[in-house]
Amino acid sequence: MSLLEITNLSHSFSENVLYKNADFSLNKGEHVGIVGQNGTGKSTLIKLCTGQLLPDDGRVTWQSKTSIGYLDQYAEINLQLDMKSFLKTAFLNLYDLEEKMNYLYENMQEGDFQNLNTAARYQEELERQDFYLIDTKIEQVATGLGLLAIGLDRPIAQMSGGQRAKVILAKLLLEKPDVLLLDEPTNFLDKEHVDWLSEYLCGLNNAFMVVSHDYAFLEKISNRICDIDNHKITKYYGTYSEFLRKKTALREDYIRQYSAQQKEIKKTEEFIRKNIAGRKSKMARGRQKQLDRMDKMEAIDQKEIIPFFHFREMPLTNTEHLNVKHLSVGYHYPVLSDINFTVNGGQKVVITGFNGIGKSTLLKTLVGQLSALNGSFSFSEQVKMRYFEQDLHWENEEKTPIQIVSDCYPSLTIKEVRKNLACCGIMGEHAMQAIGTLSGGEQAKVKICLLILTPCNFIIMDEPTNHLDIQAKQSLKIALKEFKGTVLLVSHEPDFYKEWVQKIISIENIIKKR
Repeated sequence: MSLLEITNLSHSFSENVLYKNADFSLNKGEHVGIVGQNGTGKSTLIKLCTGQLLPDDGRVTWQSKTSIGYLDQYAEINLQLDMKSFLKTAFLNLYDLEEKMNYLYENMQEGDFQNLNTAARYQEELERQDFYLIDTKIEQVATGLGLLAIGLDRPIAQMSGGQRAKVILAKLLLEKPDVLLLDEPTNFLDKEHVDWLSEYLCGLNNAFMVVSHDYAFLEKISNRICDIDNHKITKYYGTYSEFLRKKTALREDYIRQYSAQQKEIKKTEEFIRKNIAGRKSKMARGRQKQLDRMDKMEAIDQKEIIPFFHFREMPLTNTEHLNVKHLSVGYHYPVLSDINFTVNGGQKVVITGFNGIGKSTLLKTLVGQLSALNGSFSFSEQVKMRYFEQDLHWENEEKTPIQIVSDCYPSLTIKEVRKNLACCGIMGEHAMQAIGTLSGGEQAKVKICLLILTPCNFIIMDEPTNHLDIQAKQSLKIALKEFKGTVLLVSHEPDFYKEWVQKIISIENIIKKR
């Protein structure tokens, strides 16, 4: 029996159908990359596998006693613990075993061979599971994910959101469950840490399923691809690039067969219409029976959803738009100190630096969400700013995209709201679905829609591509390139910004120069 069997799966949100009688299986040792456009149901599949959601129909069955590890970057963790103490919780069963062993040794009476043998078995099990190398294992994983640099004694409460996500991932890797379920694990990782994670996952004997829009990452780690398309789940054997070739060939073949069948159906229906009441009525009725028994192929959507983003501009001059002087930012203590830079009108600027260095904290300070701890910054009086925050938090997750946009722009008609959402790639049933049930990519598109409806001349964006599929990334790149105003961007994807930014502010270089 396979580790996971999904049979006749059907699931939808309101009128938005994600799966219809879909099947999938996961076998031991399979390294599966999950792909599909934003909104097809990749994250929903993970949630169905973990039991966070129940299917409308069908079954999701795990093999008995299969241990499952799920990466939830928003999981609640004990903020009072330091990093090392939290990572040690991955080995709680071994620490419990050590405690039992020590109790037996400490309370053993002379000649108590039964307890002596039990304690010896416990010690053998601890040695078999490398219990005495736990500190080494923690350091190896912490180093690979870039956590050792911030200190294993760092309290969780003093970490950025990105650092906490990496700590949760580190604990999951240390636990080594039978199956790993990872949803966008590279969002908070720098390139060298993505490379390390790729090597780590490739070396695992255990199975995993990974949702990612980083196709170079999937190419390295996957020996199977799970493609969610047209309400079905199809498993392809091989790498991501092999999957692309196979899917293209199969899709073209299907379209040819479908077109041929449609021509045959049309020809048969025409014959029946002409002859049902004439001399050939018996033949026409026979053709009708053949048509009724025909296994008709379903039409597939041959068009990918490609959003179109366009930022509405306001007049500007090329004078200084932002001046940052000796700025220190943080929450209860400085994360970044003595930061200095300027941004001129119309300039496209990207802020880079390893995850957790404080880039998001800097932006939150500039837009007024946090108070500066020291130093100052000032915007030109002519600046009309719009801000994209990377966190997908909503005041009311039950509201639909239509309601959210309508609340922010009450002067727009429902037709106008729908049109703007559709331009951003939120169409049909998705626009009437609770925002909390949409994929990360769809939620990001709704946030961009809110952004583009107000004219501005200064856009600040914090990791806007984290959840976007390749079509949406390309559209956003074009929109920012064509925007005549000022752009201040935080991004960890050079391929996204290197063609159009004019200035790179490296936080790491600023710190090194001191």
